[in-house]
Amino acid sequence: MSSIGPVKQARKALLWLLVVLIIATGVLVAGVSTGKTGAAPKLALDLEGGTQMILAPRVKGNETISQEQLDQAVEIIRQRVAGSGVSETEITTQSGRNVVVSMPGTPDAETRQLIQASANMEFRPVLITGSYEATPKEQRTADKDIPAPTAKPENPSDTSWITKKLYKEFEAYDCPIELEKRETTDHDPKTAMISCDPRQGVKYILGPQEIPGDQISDAYANLARGVQGAVTGEWVVVIEFNKQGAATFAETTQRLIALQGSQNQFAIVLDGTVISAPTTNAVISDGRPQISGGFTEESAQALAQQLKYGALPISFEIQSEQQVSATLGGDQLEAGLIAGVIGLILVFIYSLFQYRALGLVTIASLLASGVLTYLAIVLLGWAMNYRLSLAGVAGLIVAIGLIADSFIVYFERVRDELRDGRSLASAVDVGWSRAKRTILASKAVNVLAAIVLYLVAVGNVRGFAFTLGLTAIIDLIVVYGLTHPTLMLLARTKFFADGHRLSGLDPSLLGAVPLYRGAGRVRSFNENAQENRGKKNSKASGEAAKRLTIAERRRAEANREENNE
Repeated sequence: MSSIGPVKQARKALLWLLVVLIIATGVLVAGVSTGKTGAAPKLALDLEGGTQMILAPRVKGNETISQEQLDQAVEIIRQRVAGSGVSETEITTQSGRNVVVSMPGTPDAETRQLIQASANMEFRPVLITGSYEATPKEQRTADKDIPAPTAKPENPSDTSWITKKLYKEFEAYDCPIELEKRETTDHDPKTAMISCDPRQGVKYILGPQEIPGDQISDAYANLARGVQGAVTGEWVVVIEFNKQGAATFAETTQRLIALQGSQNQFAIVLDGTVISAPTTNAVISDGRPQISGGFTEESAQALAQQLKYGALPISFEIQSEQQVSATLGGDQLEAGLIAGVIGLILVFIYSLFQYRALGLVTIASLLASGVLTYLAIVLLGWAMNYRLSLAGVAGLIVAIGLIADSFIVYFERVRDELRDGRSLASAVDVGWSRAKRTILASKAVNVLAAIVLYLVAVGNVRGFAFTLGLTAIIDLIVVYGLTHPTLMLLARTKFFADGHRLSGLDPSLLGAVPLYRGAGRVRSFNENAQENRGKKNSKASGEAAKRLTIAERRRAEANREENNE
């Protein structure tokens, strides 16, 4: 009766894994049958080819574009394209003037607009703030309760800019949903607008634009100084306006300093999103305000870069567009797949040679991992436009060995418990409790390394990091949902529990220590094997001897000497 609990637990885990496979397969079949996705993974530019666009900057008059500005434009375009869901895009500069955008597939009109539009930065006063998410319907203000403007607004901070219609939109505005759309629609600089600050989790109604971003002449991060000129250790962001911007900002701060609450703030808006909304502590007449507030050096530098280049007076026109073939082609993909199949076959052979019938559990687990990985990549391609590059294929190949490591750690731990004289059912339970800690630590390191690599890398290297992290998570699912439950069930079968020679768990071949029989006598596993299967041949003894460690050999010799005495 003691085995009923573990058996039910194992069957429940297997059932859950089966449910996950059925659901994922069902979703994919539904997508394929409705024509919303294909049955194969989407391929990246290096394997499928796509579209290459050469963008020429539009500038005013005889203005020239510096390499620094062009590099910032590349970064802005990269963020926009990534936010639109197009992955594995290559964005570079050409001849110190043009920008080359290469992306898989054919871009739609919205993506083209994202690429061509200039980054729009502006300074607007804050009128009111609110909840980051939409106000629940039952808590929204009725039309009759919304105060209507009584007069024409006198300045950008006047709350008369808030009309009934605008306030209703403000209450219904859901920042997480709106920001996910990544829209870059230009807002009328002469009217109020709704915006969000994703960093602070605040929603705003902002007054009309007071200062356009192109009136910033410079911005940089610096350590603040106290009244006596000593460095305080606090990081601040310093903005330098041009002459026109300095004059306007002096008037703005003169008005804001007299206001209370949120109206004392001014918002810095980039592409419709608030990136900072500092309060006004003094009248700034020299055109050099400082923004403070718990910055680190990195965050201060990041904001300074956004301020300095966020309002590039550059928009782009598509100078040329052409379809490009795969940069690597099908031959490299085929070679990568062949390498993966060869690696998989070698792991299969090693598993059968090392673990005999137990190796079939490894093979089944690897196949289950492969199916789950395939389903995940195809579904992610449908949901998030994820595309598989050759670097991603390399990550999948490397994952074969990493996944096999989990099974080896587990099986060897079980065999160690058998060498100590435990029964197979007990060895599986104790071995799992110890092996899973090692497996979890190993996979945590894999996932952490993948996350760090994904964050610091660009281009195809991200594909490698993504597949590496994805397979590590799937490995854990399979080990917990298939490998361990299967071994729990097999441990209660006669073939494995009796230690059949082909099971891979024959205690005599593992060099197990003798078992205590009572009355000062011991019974070795060799004696059990002789009663059940006959005398072991010399080849088996030689194999057992090879697998014993030095400590185990000494312990076996000591046991034999005690028995002879």
